[in-house]
Amino acid sequence: MVKVRDFLGSYRLARLIRLGSTCQVWEAIRDKDNARFALKVLRPEQRGNKEEIAFLKHEFEVAKGMSHKNIIKLIEYRTDAETPFIVLELFSELNLKMAMRKGPEPIAYQLPNIAEQSSEALYFLHSKGYVHCDIKPDNFLLSRNWEVKMIDFTIAKKVKTGLGKLFAGKTKVEGTRSYMSPEQIRGQTLDPRSDIYSMGCMIYELITGRAPFTGNTPNELLSKHLSASVPSILVGNENVTPEFNAIVRKMLAKKPEDRPDSMWDVLKMLRGTPIFKKPPRIPDINVFDDFQGGGRIDAPT
Repeated sequence: MVKVRDFLGSYRLARLIRLGSTCQVWEAIRDKDNARFALKVLRPEQRGNKEEIAFLKHEFEVAKGMSHKNIIKLIEYRTDAETPFIVLELFSELNLKMAMRKGPEPIAYQLPNIAEQSSEALYFLHSKGYVHCDIKPDNFLLSRNWEVKMIDFTIAKKVKTGLGKLFAGKTKVEGTRSYMSPEQIRGQTLDPRSDIYSMGCMIYELITGRAPFTGNTPNELLSKHLSASVPSILVGNENVTPEFNAIVRKMLAKKPEDRPDSMWDVLKMLRGTPIFKKPPRIPDINVFDDFQGGGRIDAPT
């Protein structure tokens, strides 16, 4: 049981939605008008951690001006309570990783729609000058009407240009191992093509039910991103068209210059290339069966 106050600032805490490694996400009600929101709050043991507070503020600064139907809306960053917190729109608690808990088949018939929405969100983020740096199924929420929203901008970085790019040194290595680009693993300066690699990993997993690279140890996994041959989706799902397999393989190229130049190029290819040879059937399994109610949001970790 997590012991908390009834209120944070002017928000009454109604229900704990998710508990992450450093943060809690709560459904909350604004006192003045009973409007419902999600609050991202540091866990009690993290509330004096200056680094985690900086991450929280950074996430808000990155996403506060984003206005896109496929990006979660961050409303305000508050410091008037005992801990800083972010106020977000209340959306769905289900993310794409959770939607695949019974395999990729239950979402296959909606996959073109899911892939396009996810890519549109990432293209918009790139157009604002940021690299997400943590693209993965966990960071896209999915609603009952199959609407997708990108979340978690904790480690997003401003794209370096001009002299900033020329003189940029090594950067702190951050991300999720199963989806990190080779240049991200090496601590090199990142641009949107790094996210394109991660999106390729995510799409591969959405289609096959597993990430393109696995390893018995963290170092083995990272080594495969750096040097293992690019896997074919057809091994995991023979219903995928050769043309779409080629797109994903290009997204997973080891060198950034061998990948699509931008998410706009990826979007054009997604819109013009069928994913499956035969349309997947509508499954008997409903991915939302275990998630009652629509007003919830998944906790970024």
